[in-house]
Amino acid sequence: MTAPGAHLLDLCAGTLLLTAVLILWRRELSVVVRIFTVQGLSLAAMIAVVAATEGSADLWAVAAGVLVLRAGVLPHLLRRTLTGGAADRRETSPLVNVASSLLTAALLTLLAVAVSPPLVALAPSPATAAIPVGLAVVLIGFFVLVTRRRAVSQLVGFLLMDNGITAVGFLTTAEPGLVVELGVSLDLLLAVLVLGVLTGRIRTAFGDTDLDELRELHD
Repeated sequence: MTAPGAHLLDLCAGTLLLTAVLILWRRELSVVVRIFTVQGLSLAAMIAVVAATEGSADLWAVAAGVLVLRAGVLPHLLRRTLTGGAADRRETSPLVNVASSLLTAALLTLLAVAVSPPLVALAPSPATAAIPVGLAVVLIGFFVLVTRRRAVSQLVGFLLMDNGITAVGFLTTAEPGLVVELGVSLDLLLAVLVLGVLTGRIRTAFGDTDLDELRELHD
């Protein structure tokens, strides 16, 4: 990989990690969705850099698909679930406060750096050197998933995990099958469509999507 390509890859990886941290920081769900859109753009750009380096038409097609789906379709569907009132468009009471969340993100990033050397050592290169970033995004996404109460926030956490896994997959192999990637993406699209329908029905029936409040109602 050329020096400009390595620099671009580092920039994309840095943006991928920064957007994950910003999602932890912000509580406004509309802002979270916009940040997720930027992360989709950075992931598509990362794959495009690898595609340009490898000269692979399949990877260019995957980059285009990721751009359309994760920076276009998925954010659009997420925004459509945010049609309620102001109280339903904000993560009002996460299980972990913002300061503790940011500290946890730093610790998770250090953990990713600590456990990734064996993967990087398998094929040292500028691409594999960014593997710790992908692992950190996976861990941060899982943290968002388990500490947020809004259904949309939890879905964003799941999608963060998938973005991190996708990044690690491309950085480690650079040749994931196009059919496999499209299959996973279609599964994600279906999950978002189903959640959108469920969220709309929950809001219609109960006026809110706070999962803890729904559990209390069940009790």
